[in-house]
Amino acid sequence: MAKRALTQPMYYILLSLKEKRHGYEIMQYIEWLTESRVKVGPGTLYSLLSRFEEDEYIEMVSDDDNKKTYLITGIGEKRLEKEIERLEQLLKDASAVKGGNEDEFQNRE
Repeated sequence: MAKRALTQPMYYILLSLKEKRHGYEIMQYIEWLTESRVKVGPGTLYSLLSRFEEDEYIEMVSDDDNKKTYLITGIGEKRLEKEIERLEQLLKDASAVKGGNEDEFQNRE
């Protein structure tokens, strides 16, 4: 997977897997965490879980009673951290503009 920005579902799935969770728990956790702003359906979830496993961002840690439980890996943690840094930079840029710092652009030499 290229190092492009993560989609919302991708971001929240990785974030949710900082603790061991199975598919339905992931969907519930994301809905709870985002106060229902973000909902990830089963098709999207299982497609992304497969992709994340291939990319070694997550690993299956158990397969009990047909419930596959996943956890983020070190590689996934690094990818998530890069995304958080990217989002923080976006907020920093927005705050600069919102706070009037765009005037510095007009006054540059």
